[in-house]
Amino acid sequence: MQPSFHLGTPEGDERERRICGHCGFIDYVNPKIVVGSVAAWGEGEDARLLLCRRAIEPRAGFWTLPAGFMEEGETVEEAARREAREEAAAEIEIDAVLAIYSIPRISQVQIMHRAQLAVPDVAPGIESLETTLFAWDDIPWADLAFPSVHWALGHWRRVRGQAAFAPFGNPVEGL
Repeated sequence: MQPSFHLGTPEGDERERRICGHCGFIDYVNPKIVVGSVAAWGEGEDARLLLCRRAIEPRAGFWTLPAGFMEEGETVEEAARREAREEAAAEIEIDAVLAIYSIPRISQVQIMHRAQLAVPDVAPGIESLETTLFAWDDIPWADLAFPSVHWALGHWRRVRGQAAFAPFGNPVEGL
């Protein structure tokens, strides 16, 4: 028997959801988790940050951090390392969770890490047109793909060189 869904508010719930008319199954639709990293080569003022120019929509041609949707069966750290390999052929060593951003308008939670590149050799993967290690003053700020890329870079700068810090959240101006 094929499911036959209708919209309704399940008992004890406050949101309208898709409910199977045959078996009562509730089809919960939840936010997607995006995981990535601000990956640096070098320390202090000499640090170079990995950015990838997107080959795919949304925002093809714009620069972003290596990041993407988490897969089932992965830890957030495994997902961040996989995305760095897929988008930039980069091997990273994760230091800490840098930030957790809530992007409700697109139903995403973004978990960004602070990381170091194991080696400075990077190359574009299938989702990237090019990859570059940018000095802070050379970052193409006007061509960054998403507000959260701006936020993560700024948050990375605020805690560079600090061994311990609390993860950031959405900037007030980003809400």
